[in-house]
Amino acid sequence: MPLNTLLSRLLLAATVSVLSACAMNTNTTSTTGAPTTDTNTTASTLSAYHWDLTAARDANGAAQTEWAPPKTRDGAPLRLSFKDQRLSVSGLCNRLGAGYSLDANKIKISGAAGTMMACNDSALMQYEHAFGQRLPQASTWQITQSPTGPLLTLGFADGAQWTLTGTPTDETRYGGTGEIQFLEIASQRMRCSHPVIPNMQCLRVREVQYDANGIQTGRGEWQAFYSEIEGYTHQPGVRNVLRVKRYERNPVPADASRYVYVLDMVVQSAQE
Repeated sequence: MPLNTLLSRLLLAATVSVLSACAMNTNTTSTTGAPTTDTNTTASTLSAYHWDLTAARDANGAAQTEWAPPKTRDGAPLRLSFKDQRLSVSGLCNRLGAGYSLDANKIKISGAAGTMMACNDSALMQYEHAFGQRLPQASTWQITQSPTGPLLTLGFADGAQWTLTGTPTDETRYGGTGEIQFLEIASQRMRCSHPVIPNMQCLRVREVQYDANGIQTGRGEWQAFYSEIEGYTHQPGVRNVLRVKRYERNPVPADASRYVYVLDMVVQSAQE
């Protein structure tokens, strides 16, 4: 075989080999890039936490102090909760509600509506009104992880951003939806025996039953309630009917009740 022909074939084989290697590298790069965000997982995280507003900045990164959460009557944080395409806002004078929808990193929030309870704090009422108008202007959302837990960033059409810190919902903490119960709390505590705590004072409680139409159908017997109800502060002389959620602990601590009771809402309240 002539030398020129042999060299030509060797060069052709080398060229094919290099092109094949390049093609393999190109394919590998396209299939091993940065992982994409699992939208469903992120959306479930959005619903698994309550989100407390901690910072607001404009498009240039400057703090927007006008959005600093006000001090509310009960000291509760300004909190956003997302579930089943419904957004609720607590920690103001009234509870606000709105619909929302997600499309990848886009969020659309409908106009917010609230209860009509009046407050003596005019500044809080003005803030609440402005907050309800601002929410529908949110256009993007993102959840990131920080050393202290998840952070939610809401982006607005004007380039501003809100940062909110996540607190696990009760369902997330206890691993279930909880059982709804109605409890009547007497106006005064009662003395109850405890093997460790002397002169213990327990809530005096009885269960209340309602039908599907909200008509009361019965009451249980008064008894000492050895647990406390998360979110409820008893005021002597005030009788309350509470809607609570009961969660089962797993595992159950040695010195604790099997159940955890969390206040859902106050149904009735009367001074006695």
